[in-house]
Amino acid sequence: MTVLTAHDYHAVIAARIGAERLTIAGRWLARLRELLTVGVNDVFPSEELLDHIPALVEEIAGYVAAPAEGEIAANAAVIEKARELGQLRHRQRATAHQLLHEYEILGEILETFLVEETERLALRPTIAECFEAQRRLTRSVRVLMRTTVDTFVGEYTATIQEQTDRIKAFHRSASHELRSPIGTLLFAGALLETDVVRGDQARLTKVAATVRSNAERLSWIVENLQRMARITEPVDGPSEQLVDLRSLVDEVARQLDAMAVARAVEIRIAPTLPTLHVDPARLELVLLNLLSNAIKYSDPHKTASFVEVMAAPDAEGAEVCTICVRDNGIGIQEADRAAVFERFFRAHAHLDQELGVTGTGLGLAIVTDCIEALGATILCESVFGEGTTFSIVLPVTTADRQS
Repeated sequence: MTVLTAHDYHAVIAARIGAERLTIAGRWLARLRELLTVGVNDVFPSEELLDHIPALVEEIAGYVAAPAEGEIAANAAVIEKARELGQLRHRQRATAHQLLHEYEILGEILETFLVEETERLALRPTIAECFEAQRRLTRSVRVLMRTTVDTFVGEYTATIQEQTDRIKAFHRSASHELRSPIGTLLFAGALLETDVVRGDQARLTKVAATVRSNAERLSWIVENLQRMARITEPVDGPSEQLVDLRSLVDEVARQLDAMAVARAVEIRIAPTLPTLHVDPARLELVLLNLLSNAIKYSDPHKTASFVEVMAAPDAEGAEVCTICVRDNGIGIQEADRAAVFERFFRAHAHLDQELGVTGTGLGLAIVTDCIEALGATILCESVFGEGTTFSIVLPVTTADRQS
């Protein structure tokens, strides 16, 4: 039996926690792999982040040894590590509940270690000494947990505010865009009630065409608003899932089949497309807008029109996956290319009558919002008169590469 003073007991336990920090970190990592929905190698996806965990455990050991001299909350380096963990879990779309549970698990592991080492070393601390050691462990874990969760919540608060601002801006833009066709429809409706139009077949036909084109314009705006509503999910829940891109693109093609047939545009889909962890609703909305634009702006003077979806070859082990949507349509003038993603910008508005299309200039702006939410980027390449290619560059996780 080893007889120790209270100071000696805390010092011995602290020394053992510090010496076994890698073992304790390994136990924590093993439990987190069971808890989190991310891939095994994404729990702590870099060597730097992986090194944070033993450092956090070592800081806890220091607090157990001397809480008055080494106040954990005053250690800027370790607090920064706790913050980085909060930022990581936010990027991984974890939940606050998961994050709290992570630290509960760490606390349980440290408590178990405390009991194991006390028995293994045959230490005989007093009840007061045991409670004090437990209090110090709990206090240190709580400080780190609070820092991590505060950072996590702060990141989500910023995300919510950004999303709120974007939604408000979108609603203002949509409301502005809705006024024009609604005003035209009201005016056309009033004309239809007059005897002048009723007795003039040519004018009646023209007013009817105006009603139809503006109704189609309204329908397109409403469809986009509905799609945006469907992809709005609670921020405190993961929206990513494992998605077979071939199946997703097939569904988009099915939705656009009638439009493609009407304009004699062939939709081509590469036989092999990757499987990725991605938000399927947002990616579907991106592809819907890109393919529908390609169909609407096909070149009527070409003998065969097509739009195709394929995966661009990326380097082995690349951290991105590139999906291309390519067409042989009328293309975009070089001077207009930089503005195509802006709200209400329409590069081909002057061709509406010739091509028989209507538009709001919101489609590619919606694409931009979705691309940002996906953590992706989008590139536009076009040769006027030849066609356009949009390249969606999506991030790839370790789990994606293993699937």
